Amino acid sequence: MTISRRTFLAATGALATTALLPAWALAETPESPFLQAKVDAGDLPPVADRLPANPLVITPLERPGQQGGDWRHALVGGGSLSMLVRYQGYEPLVRFDPNWNGIIANVAESYQANAEGTEYTITLRKGHKWSDGHPYTTADIQFWYDAYFTDAETNLGAQSFWEVGGEKARLEVIDETTFKVIFAAPNGFFLQNLAWADQDQLVRCPKHYLEQFHIRYNPDADKLAQEQGLGSWIALFQREIGFADTNLFFQNGNRPTLNAWAFTQAPGQNTEVSVAERNPFYFKIDTQGTQLPYFDRIVYQMVADPEVLLLKTLQGEIDMMDQYICTPANRPTLFDGQETGNYSFYTLKETAANVMVFQLNLNHTDPTKNALFNTKEFRQALSIGIDRQALIDAVFVGQGAPAQASILEGDPLYNERLAKQFTQYDPDKANEMLDAIIPDRDGDGYRLDAEGRRVSIIFEIDQTRTTFLDMFQLAIPMFQAIGIDAQMRTMDRSLWEERVRRGREYDATAHQFGANSGLAAMMDPRYFVPTQRSASLYGPGWTLWVNEPDNPAADVPPPEVQDQIALHKKLLATADPDQQIEVMSQILENAADMFLTFGVSLPPDGYGIVKNDMVNVQKTMPNSFGWPTPAPTRPEQYFKA
Repeated sequence: MTISRRTFLAATGALATTALLPAWALAETPESPFLQAKVDAGDLPPVADRLPANPLVITPLERPGQQGGDWRHALVGGGSLSMLVRYQGYEPLVRFDPNWNGIIANVAESYQANAEGTEYTITLRKGHKWSDGHPYTTADIQFWYDAYFTDAETNLGAQSFWEVGGEKARLEVIDETTFKVIFAAPNGFFLQNLAWADQDQLVRCPKHYLEQFHIRYNPDADKLAQEQGLGSWIALFQREIGFADTNLFFQNGNRPTLNAWAFTQAPGQNTEVSVAERNPFYFKIDTQGTQLPYFDRIVYQMVADPEVLLLKTLQGEIDMMDQYICTPANRPTLFDGQETGNYSFYTLKETAANVMVFQLNLNHTDPTKNALFNTKEFRQALSIGIDRQALIDAVFVGQGAPAQASILEGDPLYNERLAKQFTQYDPDKANEMLDAIIPDRDGDGYRLDAEGRRVSIIFEIDQTRTTFLDMFQLAIPMFQAIGIDAQMRTMDRSLWEERVRRGREYDATAHQFGANSGLAAMMDPRYFVPTQRSASLYGPGWTLWVNEPDNPAADVPPPEVQDQIALHKKLLATADPDQQIEVMSQILENAADMFLTFGVSLPPDGYGIVKNDMVNVQKTMPNSFGWPTPAPTRPEQYFKA
């Protein structure tokens, strides 16, 4: 079921639940041929005993399917495992619906919020089991709360939506399937944050597996860590729980899961392929009583770069893809290859704040670069030194218009100054502004900083982002023309994740995503307020201060940034939709004042390719990571005709 806009925004007190399934329906659930031998051998119980008492019934988009076969997919580069959230890793307690119109029950059988947004009651499914057959109950929720969330030794930060005013929520377990989350003040976005991609840790923390690695539950945990070459049980527990980063999480094929598929050959175990097989205890069935997923396996080819992926797609080896290769430049090639590759297109409605956002490291460890990059006029000069229309024409075939990271025109949150300021190409004005900041130049015409060094900015870029590479090929000479020694350093995704997403020693980078409208922008304001460590790449030290203020590597933000962070916390604690718009509008106005980043263009709609024999794939869907395309469209009900 969906909920109204006001309930969706405010998390008010309406009860959301799923209908109970008659007992006879479970008894008639057919067995998977893929699992039949294990059932016959007594290694697995019958399917009726593997399902919860009230499985989630999914109505297939086009028609019910049959179990069997492989979903042929691909992962690009060594560090692209966050893509797995999109394909098999999105099973939160509550989830976004297939059109992003609201939230619906998922792992949770039901959920309820009081009118103030301070108390949430969530009921799990009786008889729900992890992929190894062990019960999933409130004991797992309590374990997460005690052994990780409130444990100062193991907690790695994040999960800030579980706090209001610096005070952590209180967990109250009612019984084996019901628990309450109680906040000291309103938290109007709690359910939405649970539904956001890769955020709900309550469904990824199996107590029966993880307790062996925690010293409070196993006195020999330190010995176990030493046997595995680690210094302490803390390092072992953090590795096994995998919350430090997405790569670490998915590389552990031993941890039980609630997902539709579980890895039998996890990423990293083989350089050529990774395989996930159907979860025998998955909690969903279709309208005919068939246990989902339909596909027995997902087989991921591990490809080195987008060019290899493009070739495999044209050869018909990939069943569905919208990342990396589905660029404007590749569209004619993919269009011409439809008959040979036996695929067609689907439409992605873009939700990103920009096609690419330039981000200087405003927490640079070099004091001189730090001071220069934090000079707002320096960033503004760089912004007007870019001919955005040239980038749009060359890389996006003229689709788009110059814009900063911003909100779509027509949305209630639209801020024209934020969207349009410093987008007009004016190299003369850029030079004039830079002359007032760093007037001295060397013999090659490059500007010198306060220490007499050439002003050099190395943009470190994930090489799988081919549109970024194309844009930088054009932008670098533009920066050089105004006296800035701009360079691009491309690297494998895994190295980029290490150096940029988790590092500090970089000059600058570029990325996209964020959100360009409404609720999504409130939940992912990465370019307007630095709260997300893995997203607000211009402020790695500031985001650390937000999430781990006692971390010695954290940087205390300047007063105006602290005010912006406080305003965002106020937004998250606001339950009234009108007040949410009011607070978010002020955040965007402040963002326009601070000018933390600069972009190129709001994105045109995108596309993906899907094999013609794939059934139940939506023809149009949002493109986002928070709504992790295509996961909310329920890949568990995809099959091949």
